Amino acid sequence: MRPSIVILTGAGISAESGVPTFRASDGLWCGHRVEAVATPEGFEANPVLVHDFYNHRRAQLKDVAPNAAHQALARLSAAYDGDVLLVTQNVDDLHDRAHRGVTPKRGFGLIHMHGELLRARCVETGKTCDWSGDIHIDTPSPFGTLGLRPDIVWFGEMPFQMERIYDALSGCGLFISIGTSGNVYPAAGFVQEATRAGAHTVELNLEPSMGGNLFSEHIYGPATEVVPAYVEGLLSA
Repeated sequence: MRPSIVILTGAGISAESGVPTFRASDGLWCGHRVEAVATPEGFEANPVLVHDFYNHRRAQLKDVAPNAAHQALARLSAAYDGDVLLVTQNVDDLHDRAHRGVTPKRGFGLIHMHGELLRARCVETGKTCDWSGDIHIDTPSPFGTLGLRPDIVWFGEMPFQMERIYDALSGCGLFISIGTSGNVYPAAGFVQEATRAGAHTVELNLEPSMGGNLFSEHIYGPATEVVPAYVEGLLSA
């Protein structure tokens, strides 16, 4: 059995598929203040705006497709003789689509730590379900009477499955960060957790991230080029 791998992906891996990276240099997400569309307080203050924002993001998924980087990670899941946990900060479904028709080996897992655009959460019960259409303030919940919200982790909320992620980091032999900015916690601290576990750490990115100096290896370039090349190297080693 080869060393276990934890992979973290961020907006950079989906950007080449045409998915907006949301946060620009001015701190806005597609023209909106983060506080207005990505916090519980923003949703309480203006649910119509928040639903419109995510309805538009959800509709955009129809116009994008997994790229060579997503597909390379799907090949890794099917061919690597060891545990692989793929943790994505992205709320799109491109990793899921890349894995369709691929049978991963036992020990593979995929976690959407910040939620998914194609899922909705009951405001009353917290139960979730698949949801591909629009959500409005009067859209009934299958589980309660207070309606639905996007199943997205907003600022101030705890990302999903953190205990499972930290358990994997504490035992991994290789940590790979792909297309992340390195400025959003807790994900930005994963490299330090992996380093403490004795793992080899690799940054695959278009340019150095804010925490780039924390990695033991760096490979810079478009995700569609560097990720497939790195995966092929892993599988042939």
